[in-house]
Amino acid sequence: MFRDRDDAGGRLGEALKARPWARGDARPLVLAVPRGGVPVGYHVARALGGRLDLVVPRKIQIPWEPEAGFGAVTSDGTVTLNEPLVAHLRLPREEVRTLAAATVEEVRRREAVFRGAAPPPEVEGRTVVVVDDGLASGFTMIAALRSLRARRAGTLIVGVPCAPKDSVVRVGAHADEVECLEVDEGGWSFAVASHYEQWWDLTDDEVLAYLERARGEGMFPASGRGPGPDVANND
Repeated sequence: MFRDRDDAGGRLGEALKARPWARGDARPLVLAVPRGGVPVGYHVARALGGRLDLVVPRKIQIPWEPEAGFGAVTSDGTVTLNEPLVAHLRLPREEVRTLAAATVEEVRRREAVFRGAAPPPEVEGRTVVVVDDGLASGFTMIAALRSLRARRAGTLIVGVPCAPKDSVVRVGAHADEVECLEVDEGGWSFAVASHYEQWWDLTDDEVLAYLERARGEGMFPASGRGPGPDVANND
């Protein structure tokens, strides 16, 4: 059980710092998944002495059950579908395409809110650590990993405080390594929130506050017209 996302991020950062690749990479790139992954990613980046940035996948919502999703997208248009679920829901392919396109637009809106006009981080050949506050089905994380593979990321590490075992296996097929502090054997009833004493849905303002802290510490790019000096020197 984690006290909150700050506690989870600190503990995850210490675990990742002990991995061999962390000792060999002086400044890994940590990509946090908003919103809940940003506090976790902030502490991981501090522990690793790395740069913090964002990757913004988003689930494609089931129209009549918006808390659930049947796949995920990223801003570059990468679409990852839970095909067995799509078949079970009997969603027409045209509706799937329409919902996916609308979700891509929402992802781009979120990126503009959180990153301003800063260009996306350069990932080619780099060690990239993708961080969230937990995995549910894992399809949102897989969308992020597929997008990063297409951009020729080097070593892809997934870091999460908690996840069900089947999602760790599913995500692991798309990553070079998965670091999960608490692997739940419970199956379909898994809930990320159940692993935290204090849990709430973060607001955009709370996310921006963490990013501003990271910017002040030289870990996050400047928002206005492009990356700050740290990005220019290290990318």
